[in-house]
This record gives sequence, structure tokens and C-alpha cells, in this order.
Amino acid sequence: MPSAIRVIQSEHNGIWRILNTAEELAAEYERAARPPDAELFGAIFEYIESYADRVHHPKEDQYLFRFLRLRSPESAEVLDELERQHDEGPGLVEAARKSLDQCVEHYPQGCEAFRDDLARYIEFQREHLKREERDVIPKAREVLTEADWAEIDAAFARNDDPLFGEQVQAEFRALHSRIANLAPEPLGLGLSARESAAAEPAAEAAPALLEVRGLTSHYGRIQALKGIDVSVPAGHLVALVGANGAGKSTLLKTISGIHPSSGGSIHFDGREITALPGERRVAQGIAQVPEGRQVFGPMSVEDNLVLGAFTRGRNAETRADLERMYDLFPILREKRRQAAGTLSGGQQQMLAIGRALMAKPKVLLLDEPSMGLAPLLVAEIFNVIRRLKEEGITVLLVEQNAAGALGLADHGYVIETGEIVLSGPGPELLEDEEVKRAYLGM
Repeated sequence: MPSAIRVIQSEHNGIWRILNTAEELAAEYERAARPPDAELFGAIFEYIESYADRVHHPKEDQYLFRFLRLRSPESAEVLDELERQHDEGPGLVEAARKSLDQCVEHYPQGCEAFRDDLARYIEFQREHLKREERDVIPKAREVLTEADWAEIDAAFARNDDPLFGEQVQAEFRALHSRIANLAPEPLGLGLSARESAAAEPAAEAAPALLEVRGLTSHYGRIQALKGIDVSVPAGHLVALVGANGAGKSTLLKTISGIHPSSGGSIHFDGREITALPGERRVAQGIAQVPEGRQVFGPMSVEDNLVLGAFTRGRNAETRADLERMYDLFPILREKRRQAAGTLSGGQQQMLAIGRALMAKPKVLLLDEPSMGLAPLLVAEIFNVIRRLKEEGITVLLVEQNAAGALGLADHGYVIETGEIVLSGPGPELLEDEEVKRAYLGM
């Protein structure tokens, strides 16, 4: 699949999820008989205006639609209508903004107009997206040449392009984070397998920081791990996916020294650590974010973070790292004096990740970070993991959410009943028919 198509469909999915969130929020506020949250809806409208109208639509017009007009003149009528809708959309968003202001200021007067304007825009945008997926993308795949796709893909890959460069993508992630932190926890966005960057070189291309060979582990007479081989190169994100009870968490606990191995070896940073106690492994640079988060509920958010640096002591460097955690997770700065147990599930997961990072690990073991979270917060946690990957932090990610994990991973492994049954570059595993059938419901 051309990389531009992956980007466009990923953006379609992102816009669609924002529309779903706006619709659910409006219904929730109506049921609760209270005015809508102006800040939250303002963030949603800002995302739509920036993401859809300022970037997504112009790049479709400039590249995909332009080449499609050349190769398929009969598509002109559809493309004219879609471009007209690109021009019409911002006016509908502005109308919803104005009626939102009236609803909040004069509640409950004016709220029916806001709901109508919002519903009108959501229906308009959904139909627009469906038409592009139905009429434009299949036709583009059919008629565009390799040379066409080479130019389109090259344009989409330019990091310095003002329409879709690194800075713009960072702005979108920040907007998404703002919405995620403002939204009520039960509402949210899902994460699509398409929301991944182009595959990086395979994990084996780099020297391993963490090497597991022939690892076995037991619970009494029950063998949980049956000769596991896993390699995690420095600076890579490696995902381990599988069903509940497949042995994913047992593998992480065995690597971190919480659960004993019964055979095989674990090498980390050039030395064997198979017999090393867990606390010594932490000192060597292995930090685990446990399943279920396990924050210290009565302690403040800040104390939880500081505790993560226990082996390093309090000094200027740890204070600087604390500020870095607050930059990475702005909601934690806002709630730093609160008891950790009062945070939402997603915020506790951010805290657990931040606490582990305070140890300055060489490798971060993430155990089911999306478990039990609303879809919006799942998407935000995966955005956090994406940022860690971009910073070059080595991550071994264990997840049941195969689409999200493999979409981000440089390399992936599939585990079944304690054995590795498949491995390969993450995006390639997403296309594997067995993985689709067993883990993606396809």
C-alpha cells in the first residue's frame, strides 16, 4: 500500500473518532442536564479546524486529487464535489462554535441550536469521509502510476513540509492529549492499526540490548514459558502480543526478576543477569511498568514520581527529570499535589510510566498499558509510547491490543501458550492472515 494512502486513511480514522467523541459528549451533557464543557468542545473544534481543514484537505487537493484528475477525467465530478465540501466544512464548524458559546452563556436557551449545528457538521463530515474511502481511494489505487505514487509519497514523507511536517504532527498530538485529559473518562477514541509510521528497519538489524534465549519458567508443575527467544535492540520498540494467559506478563516478570526462571538465559547490556536479584536488575537499568499500574494511592503524584528515582537519590539531575516528566505528562503537573489514588485510570497509567522513567532505565518493560482504559485514553497512552519511541527509549511492550502495539513496533512477537509462534517487523505482522484472524478479528 502506498505510504500516502496509509497516512490519509489514518487521518480519516482520527477525524472519525473525534466526531464520535463530540457526538457522545453532546449526548452525555444532554442526559446530565448541564451545559457542555466549552473548553473541551473548543479543543475538539480546534483539532477539527487544524487537522482536517488546515492540513488534511489541502494536501489531498494538492497531491492525490490533482493526480487523480490527470489519470481519471471521469472522476472530475466527484472531486469537484469533495473540494467544494473542503471549502464548506469550516463554515459549519464556525456555526457550531457560535451556537456553543450561546448555549454555555444562556443555558439552557440556545442548546438545541448547538446540538443541531453539531449534528449537522458530524453528518456532513462522516458522509464526506465515506465518499473518499468509497470513490477516491479505490480509484487512485487503480489508475495512478508508480511515478505518481512516488511523487505523492515523497511529498507526504517530507519532514520539513509546513502541511505535514514533524512540527505539525507534534501539534496534533498535543491537541489530542488536551482532548484526552479534558474528556470524561468513559468517553473516547479508539486506536486504529493504521495509525503507525512507516516500518523502521527490522529489530535484528541492531545489536541487542536485551537478549532472551531458551527461557523457561514454571508455576509449580505448570510450565508458563517454553523456551522463549526474544531480542530487543537498543533504541527499538519491540511488541509482544498474545491472548490472555499466553505468558506475556510472566515473561516480563521473569526478565525483571520478579518471577524466577527455570531454564535458559537472559543477557542485558552485554552481561548475563539470569541469576541476578530483581533489585540488582533495576540498578542495571531495567524498569517495569506493571499490569494494573499499581501506583501508591495515598501518596501524592509527585511523591510517586520521586520514588521512581529512589536508587538515584535526590539531586539536581532527578529534579530536572521530574520536570521532564511533567513536560511529557502535563496533566501530572496539574495534579502533582493530589493523592495518586484519586487519578483516573489513564492518568494513573501515565504516572506509572513516569515513575518508571524516573529510574533512568536503559530498557522499559510495559505490561498491558492499555488494559481497562476507555478508548480515548488508550489512544493517548499509545501516543505517549510513540513519543518514547521517538526519543530513542528502548521499550519491550506487552499488549493484548495487537493492532495498536504492532502498529508502533519496530519488531513484534506473537506468543501462544508460552511459545513464540510468529515474529517479524510489526507492520508486516499486522498483514499476516493468522494474526488478523486470531487477534484483529479480521
